[in-house]
Amino acid sequence: MEIKEFIENLAAQYEDTDADVFTAETKFRELDEWSSLTVMSIMAMADEEYDVTIKGDEIRSCTTVADLYNLVVSKANV
Repeated sequence: MEIKEFIENLAAQYEDTDADVFTAETKFRELDEWSSLTVMSIMAMADEEYDVTIKGDEIRSCTTVADLYNLVVSKANV
């Protein structure tokens, strides 16, 4: 899994935020569009795209897109 692809998939979960905002260093929870619905969308995306189950508290423990990517990668390699 490439981080570039992951960033594209994550950006797609934010309907009103420009995809150019997203980099590995983006603090995704600080974006205006962040909500509980976004959390659910990210959980569904991880399951559908990467066959990985992540929980809300795991997402809350992540600060940047890279942190979230590393979480998904660590679970995909189990």
